[in-house]
Amino acid sequence: MTRAAHGEDESAGDACIFCELRGRNADLMVFTGQLCYVILNLYPYNNGHLMVVPRRHVRDLASTTPDERAEMMTLARLSEMALFEAYSPHGLNAGINLGRPAGAGVLNHLHMHLVPRWNGDTSFMSVVGNTRVLPEDLSHTAERLRPIFERLAKENDV
Repeated sequence: MTRAAHGEDESAGDACIFCELRGRNADLMVFTGQLCYVILNLYPYNNGHLMVVPRRHVRDLASTTPDERAEMMTLARLSEMALFEAYSPHGLNAGINLGRPAGAGVLNHLHMHLVPRWNGDTSFMSVVGNTRVLPEDLSHTAERLRPIFERLAKENDV
């Protein structure tokens, strides 16, 4: 699919938050592969909210190489294992939003969300106060997940 197929602006000069973050915000980075990386969401829905992002600035799955797609899924699998080990969630949302109507906040750089979920994890705060309550600071989340990712990557030959 092309940008035009998504009905998005074709302009090439737009700054990309993922390309910018990759270079300067190592605090959010929890694992780096050869073609993709795993980063914490700066505005998480829940503790442990991760994103798997291709290094190459690519807009959609149709534009990825077979190796990029394979590594995205490999890192999604590692993320699943790390999140279940670190947080023991009751479930996990994994998804890709392509285009603004689908909920994409970053339109021009493909990324996959992995969000740990617990029974009853939604509350009145999101609805009434338009606020999310997260008991864990992002720096603590990163410190918690990095060693798990490193161990899992070694165990799984990633």
